[in-house]
Amino acid sequence: MTMRIGHGYDVHRLVEGRELVLGGVSIPYEKGLLGHSDADVLLHAAMDAVLGALGARDIGYHFPDTDEKYRGISSLRLLDEVVAYMKKEGYSLCNLDVTVIAQRPKLAPFIESMRQNIAAAFSCEVGRINIKGTTEERLGFTGAGEGIAAHAVCLLKK
Repeated sequence: MTMRIGHGYDVHRLVEGRELVLGGVSIPYEKGLLGHSDADVLLHAAMDAVLGALGARDIGYHFPDTDEKYRGISSLRLLDEVVAYMKKEGYSLCNLDVTVIAQRPKLAPFIESMRQNIAAAFSCEVGRINIKGTTEERLGFTGAGEGIAAHAVCLLKK
């Protein structure tokens, strides 16, 4: 059995006039994340972790922000493409662990729905997906409420 680990990181600025989407879940909040797609930092970090484990570059390479077909696209659709690529390469997900760094909003009420969305995309048990939210005690750009960041680590097996 071959096992591979990947790490992903993403960050987007919070702005008015955008919907906040994390883990494929629309979260009520006065600001949303700025980006070419829906700017779902959680899923972007997760996808980069999977692509990293596969040695397949990053989401910017696969889904460039210069391509209009990705403007406003749901990151769940992009995740479906990454999962299809992972399966084509003969791998499956052992587990995915994501940390979302945001001063606000509180994510706890939405985490189970996020886990379910991601598990459905990977066709795996929800128990293989872990999502945590943390603040930075008002330090840095996330602590000041200027943006949201996410780190993800995954383990794949063949």
